[in-house]
This record gives sequence, structure tokens and C-alpha cells, in this order.
Amino acid sequence: MTSGMADNFQAKRVIYHGRVQGVGFRYTSRGIAKRFDVVGFVRNLSDGTVELLAQGEPEEVDGFLAAVGERLAANIKLADVSAVNPDVALTRFEIRH
Repeated sequence: MTSGMADNFQAKRVIYHGRVQGVGFRYTSRGIAKRFDVVGFVRNLSDGTVELLAQGEPEEVDGFLAAVGERLAANIKLADVSAVNPDVALTRFEIRH
């Protein structure tokens, strides 16, 4: 991702509900992220959901989230998406534990 944040830089946080833990969701998401110019993270939450934060240019973020939703559709019952403030400290897309 380019080092300067453009005016149209955005960040989205998604909480995925469904059968999203123990199915490779985090690793699949990280693999998909490599195809897009995004940074952020994905992690399991204690309530059985998965949190994903993606930031970058809108078309990259939206494309990434659409690809995650398509690839993991059988596992996702609900995706709760919200806009958040970008985190300038993020430099790659990673799995957090």
C-alpha cells in the first residue's frame, strides 16, 4: 500500500457471525488480502465471531470484503459492517491472536 494516505482512504470493521471459527476463516481472509492493496487484521473474538479490519482505497477495501464474503458465504450468517477511523500504524494484513 502506498505510504501517503489519500483523501479517499477508508477503513471498515466487519464482525462476521455464523460458523466462522475453526474453519480456516482467518487464513483464508489473509490469503484473499494478498490480492488487494489493503492493510488490517483478522481475529477470532471470544463470543464465537470473527473481527476483520480492512483499510485502503475504497475500491480495494470493497473488493476485498466482497471476495471474503463470496469465498466464505457458506460460513457467514451475518456480516455487521461499520466505517471506522483508519489506523496509520497498520502496514500489512495480518492474523491476530
